[in-house]
Amino acid sequence: MRIFLIHIRDPQFYALPATTRAANGNIRIMGFPPIGIMSLSAVLKRAGHECVMFDQANPETPNSVIIEEIRRQQPDLIGLSFLSTTSYPYAKVLARQIRATDSRVRLAFGGVFATLNAELVKMQCPEVDFICRGDGEQLILDLLERLDDPSAVSGLTWAKDGEVVTNPNRPLDRNLDQWPYPDRESLPLDFVESMPLDVPAVLSMERFTTMQTSRGCPWPCVFCDIPIFNEGKWRSRSPPHVIDEFKHLQENGYGAVYFVDDHFLLQPKRIEAICKGINDAGINIQWGCEGRVDSTAQHLFPAMAKANCRTLMFGIESGSQKVLDRLKKDQTLEQVENAVDNAKEAGIEIVHGFFVVGSPDETVEDMRATFDFASRLKLDTFGFNRLCVYRGTPLWKEYVARDLVDDATDWYKYFKCSEIDPTCLSGPVINDERTAGLRRLFRYKVTHYPLQTFRLLRRFLRHMPLRDVIYLIVKPFTGKKQGPTKNEVLSRAVEHRALKDSAAELTNVPDALLEGVIKGEKSAANGPKGAAVG
Repeated sequence: MRIFLIHIRDPQFYALPATTRAANGNIRIMGFPPIGIMSLSAVLKRAGHECVMFDQANPETPNSVIIEEIRRQQPDLIGLSFLSTTSYPYAKVLARQIRATDSRVRLAFGGVFATLNAELVKMQCPEVDFICRGDGEQLILDLLERLDDPSAVSGLTWAKDGEVVTNPNRPLDRNLDQWPYPDRESLPLDFVESMPLDVPAVLSMERFTTMQTSRGCPWPCVFCDIPIFNEGKWRSRSPPHVIDEFKHLQENGYGAVYFVDDHFLLQPKRIEAICKGINDAGINIQWGCEGRVDSTAQHLFPAMAKANCRTLMFGIESGSQKVLDRLKKDQTLEQVENAVDNAKEAGIEIVHGFFVVGSPDETVEDMRATFDFASRLKLDTFGFNRLCVYRGTPLWKEYVARDLVDDATDWYKYFKCSEIDPTCLSGPVINDERTAGLRRLFRYKVTHYPLQTFRLLRRFLRHMPLRDVIYLIVKPFTGKKQGPTKNEVLSRAVEHRALKDSAAELTNVPDALLEGVIKGEKSAANGPKGAAVG
């Protein structure tokens, strides 16, 4: 069978394409490759199927091109993969375009958000035939064997005779070594290593990819849905299997890899075996990973550095113990300091800290303590994002219980906590304090860690124009101070009756216009019967 796999991206959380092409002629894209569809493509091809992949980050394959290829090639199944609430409206836009083009083709959604909201997604998107829950490798093979009657396919949500059917969950498979390496060569893109999330900072121009060596994280942080998606379990590939993939990547010219594991630093013996295998095999690929500051594997940081680990990222979140406890991080400020110090002393070049602001019960003093704490840490890079709440997380359940969100009407949205939680600081206060805190942090880093700062700027300037580096520094001081995000507006607008037919255009509509349309339709709905929006 012929299968199309499409990776849905949220444009506002994705860096712009690089201006150059790789030696092989591929467009260079800043960001992470779509490892999900690449993994499924490898599984499908090994089983004898034909697979074509698309990534919405590719400027040469916009939705119109994908639609035309669907008309031309007439696939049997189209899978749309996306991670979270922020990408969901773009998946709906494309799904409706596809269904309008081809009423025959089977459509499937997959990913974390689809898994955690399967029945609701199926009801809201009747155009989509199947919602695939959990791991997709064996599921998609089983589905292709039973497209006409998927009643025996575990992990599938679908509809029969107009009623939503939820098949039993698929047991978590611990044998991750059974699956082939992701199909990285069939997507006509080369990826440039950059900082995570929406930070357009280039780390190297080596051929870059991602690798997943384990799945899951058992810690119950209130803002995270990973433990729920993975049933609180952690599963891993064996060290020999990981080393063999490293060899494969080196043979194919890759120079940088980032592990997309939720928590790489969990099992010391496994980490030690992977580092030893990298050195014994003569692998010179530089790699990065992320993990918790309370890891018992910190004595292996020197071994990781020796095995070419260049980047290590920690979820620090706050410099206030009170806030850490509120977020159920189950870590201390002392553990944070020790982990960062140990990583730098081991010779790891880039140590990054993820922080959040705007948490429940956080005060101005807590925010200031966070920036002062971040200043003192020997971090090379850092990010301070507004805390948002998503369905499927413990914090969402708390907000439902507190009547701050309505699970029946808000399930497909996400919110900045400060917009809905009265225990949070207001948006303007958060942004003012963040701006002031960043100024203090930058001054402290320049005066107390001048060599470290110089080395980082030199790395950025090696691969980026000066104006882009200046923008990178200025960007944290800009931004929207309050009100709904573009994705909140878009998600509501796509579902609004009068906008469904023109949903495809919404992805490029400015926030203000979208908000105006929604307000106009609400006014019309409350006005004389038969009133319409022009």
